[in-house]
Amino acid sequence: MKRFHREVDGILLLDKALGVSSNAALQQVRVVYGALKAGHAGSLDPLASGLLPVCFGQATKVCGRLLNSGKTYRVLVQLGELTPSGDAETEVIERAPVPPLTAAGVDAVLAQFLGNQQQIPPMHSALKFEGKRLYELARKGESVERPPRDIVIHKIARVSTEEGLAANQLEFDVYCSKGTYIRTLAADVAVKLGTLGYVKGLRRLSVDPFGDLPMVTLETLSGETQEQLTGRLLSVDTAFADLPRVDLDNSAVHSLLLGRTVTGETPAPIGEVRLYGLAGRFLGLGEGQPGGRVKPSRLFVSVPDGTGRSRR
Repeated sequence: MKRFHREVDGILLLDKALGVSSNAALQQVRVVYGALKAGHAGSLDPLASGLLPVCFGQATKVCGRLLNSGKTYRVLVQLGELTPSGDAETEVIERAPVPPLTAAGVDAVLAQFLGNQQQIPPMHSALKFEGKRLYELARKGESVERPPRDIVIHKIARVSTEEGLAANQLEFDVYCSKGTYIRTLAADVAVKLGTLGYVKGLRRLSVDPFGDLPMVTLETLSGETQEQLTGRLLSVDTAFADLPRVDLDNSAVHSLLLGRTVTGETPAPIGEVRLYGLAGRFLGLGEGQPGGRVKPSRLFVSVPDGTGRSRR
């Protein structure tokens, strides 16, 4: 029997375990569901755990959107030590004393990182330089100039108690924009505290727009029935919950699927909108036009191909 044999549509909020790559976790979940088509939205290193959105079927079209969304992490920083990779993947190469830390002093330093800023990506990253991944160069002991990138730190807050700080470990939560390198942030925070630091532990707590929706582990999934597995899936439109909704009647739906601009049951606002047919069926995304009309921009349902058949 083939491993992948079912049409599955939806989004699974997987709690990825430590020690597993994002792609390996994706393939394991895909086998559990027997899904023909699957992808993940935002890699997590094997040394990181937490939320990995897995998209099946039509939901794979939203992966790019989720990659660009804000994310929240819990970060454990080992102070007083530095590694080449900025995390626990490589050995400590430098040590420095850690000054006495107080909760108030740490909070004041963390507050300095709020808002829009520029960040220089680490050498141990998947960015390319002249066709080669930076981490490939880093492993050879090479370093190249990296242009800074614009990022936003929306929230950052200490989790560590005074006792944790006394043990030279700082734990904090950060809600940040796409493109933020947590290892660089951790090292920069340590420098502001007057010492060195690397990421000893990392867990992704959430990905917009899923908020505090519960995650599920592979271990739990492996023991569930087909009905339970299906019940775990979020509908595709969950990824667009922040967009205005426009409902269409049957006639408008037919025209929309042919690529025509239509009018909804209520006027569409200017900008990107969610489109629904009768019985609340999610159709896809549209672009609101002047006069309250809307044209399709990306559909998530079967579309007539002109021969009487449909294509996904």
